[in-house]
Amino acid sequence: MTKLLVVETSPRGDHSISRNMTRRFVAEWQTRYSDGIVVDRDLAETELPFVNAPWLAAYFTPSEQQSPEMKAALSVSDELVAEILAADHILIATPVYNYNIPASLKAWVDHIVRKGMTLGFDGKGLVMDKAATVLIASGGVYTEGSPIRDRDIATRYLRLILGVIGITDVTVVAGGGAKAVDMRETTMDGFITTLQPQIEAAAAAAAA
Repeated sequence: MTKLLVVETSPRGDHSISRNMTRRFVAEWQTRYSDGIVVDRDLAETELPFVNAPWLAAYFTPSEQQSPEMKAALSVSDELVAEILAADHILIATPVYNYNIPASLKAWVDHIVRKGMTLGFDGKGLVMDKAATVLIASGGVYTEGSPIRDRDIATRYLRLILGVIGITDVTVVAGGGAKAVDMRETTMDGFITTLQPQIEAAAAAAAA
């Protein structure tokens, strides 16, 4: 059975542009996979711990030598990695904060890039035969021709990280200019509707 992993980050609930983009994507995906499974990983609710000294000590200790405390330190990371490995397609939806991803999403990245699990000891990604879609909501517009295109750090970073673990088939839907919704220059529905063709195309590609 086809499985979609949805990773969301925004703390804004119904007022979140990236979450509204996600709803459109998932609805479109489900028209193609009516019996598909959607696994939600809401980072606004998960409150992931940041990498710390006990986590690193466990990470650099061979699994057969890890103490119960070390295994506990890696348990959340193990769960997140398992979600990725079990998914057929990964959807990441995120706002942009100061040109990059939120701290919660960076914490997720730090937990899922794991030597021997998602990354080989030779530096090659182990997450093969999967694809990903990235939905980004940003106040700035960073698409081709934009004078601030070089500030599109979030997109480049997520492409890099996904590539590091082996996912090179990545589709990005850029919701630039999203501040127009907060400034009431347009409605949420109106803004998302302008992105609908891209979202539908991305969902169709995910279901191919």
